[in-house]
Amino acid sequence: MVAFIPTTADADLDSGCESRTNDSIRKLLECVTLDGLLEHQEAFQRIADSNDDNRASGTSGYDDSLDYVEDRLRDAGYSTTRQEFDFFKFTDLGGSVMQQTAPGNVTYVEGTDFIATPHSEEGDVTANVTAVDLQLGPNNTSTSGCEAADFAGFPAGNIALIQRGTCTFEQKGENAAAAGAVGILFFNQGNNPADPTRMGLPAVTLGNGYTGGIPALSTTYQLGADLSALSGLRMRLFADVTRVPATTENLIAESRRGDPHNVIMAGAHLDSVAEGPGINDNGSGSSALIEVAEQMAKTKVKNKLRFAWWGAEEDGLVGSTEYVNRLVAAGGTGLADIEMYLNFDMIASPNYGLFIYDGDGSGFGLVGPPGSDDIEALFERYYAERDIPSEPTAFTGRSDYQAFINNGIPAGGLFTGAEVPKTPAQAAKWGGTANIAYDPCYHSACDTIDNLAHDAFAINADAIAYVTYLYAKGNEVINSQP
Repeated sequence: MVAFIPTTADADLDSGCESRTNDSIRKLLECVTLDGLLEHQEAFQRIADSNDDNRASGTSGYDDSLDYVEDRLRDAGYSTTRQEFDFFKFTDLGGSVMQQTAPGNVTYVEGTDFIATPHSEEGDVTANVTAVDLQLGPNNTSTSGCEAADFAGFPAGNIALIQRGTCTFEQKGENAAAAGAVGILFFNQGNNPADPTRMGLPAVTLGNGYTGGIPALSTTYQLGADLSALSGLRMRLFADVTRVPATTENLIAESRRGDPHNVIMAGAHLDSVAEGPGINDNGSGSSALIEVAEQMAKTKVKNKLRFAWWGAEEDGLVGSTEYVNRLVAAGGTGLADIEMYLNFDMIASPNYGLFIYDGDGSGFGLVGPPGSDDIEALFERYYAERDIPSEPTAFTGRSDYQAFINNGIPAGGLFTGAEVPKTPAQAAKWGGTANIAYDPCYHSACDTIDNLAHDAFAINADAIAYVTYLYAKGNEVINSQP
């Protein structure tokens, strides 16, 4: 076990970090500083300020962010590559409508009762509503809409009422469109009443690959269940959105040293949503990777280091998925060279929790590919050595690890929370305020340079440096492999 090491907050800013080789964890963590992290965050804020207050993929704000990262990594001595790809740029215009027109007449509140489903097509339809293979109540195992057979006898021209569960919203949406639905109302699964992510408005997407061509809205579990009980239900759904073709890029940076057949890969999405500058989501993960990469640039590593800044994550994990799919299409050799993938998406939330992805499944039952448990354990060791409490967080499919997991690559990483409220027990553990979101500015204009917990940022940057260094040097391995 490595002895206690000073954290970023303890760093000596006059330690000669610009010229020395950080060939030990102690030296590395002295040089991964909060000032360094904030230098990058301030750069991202300036870029957003000059580009309509956002850094979304397909915009000049994203392009300027990519230029900034590439310049820093090239100056540090890394080999950089840009990977261009096409995607659909989805924009929620904020004027969507959901109304019950029979048997009652009810107009629902956007943002509270419903949202436009990300990657819905624009559309305004009024039609009868048909429920699709629902399974209500706690502990349900809904597969609503996952199979074409779920739509047997579905009346073409109706709106499909579909419950979350088992398969992707994209699969459910494609099946609904193929059955002749003119619109979709998704609602949350409701399988765990204690889990807000399974009860409230579902934070999911139809995905960049959606081709159904019909509009979709999403609502809460309770409202969906209530609507399913109404006889003669007829509704109006208006998705006030745009979905247009666009082009953007990933940035990949590699160390010049290290075994190319044993790659330690770490990534963070660089894009923001259109609603704001995205300084926590995900300037925080992006800045931490820049800082760690720069401070490890002169380190002699046994395994090759590869850092990725993904585009179009906010449009459905498009950049990371495109990257992995190209490796698969090329025969999979390059994919097999990746020993692990480490993901950092929102690591400085202002009302933070300190969460580690649940690689062994002990917290949530969603097990990562073999070796993910070892990654989780190493992050846990970092926290334990500093007597800092942590908790597991589930692989929910909401960030860029998903394509790697789907293809058998061990994964892990850190997260400080998004729109879910902090519990009283977590407030007692970490401080902050119970019953409000970990990040009240999640996907909002107020996700600015003032929307950061500096203590969480410093802790997590050091955790990233600690784990990345040990794996890159070969001091720690997964699955007992060299």
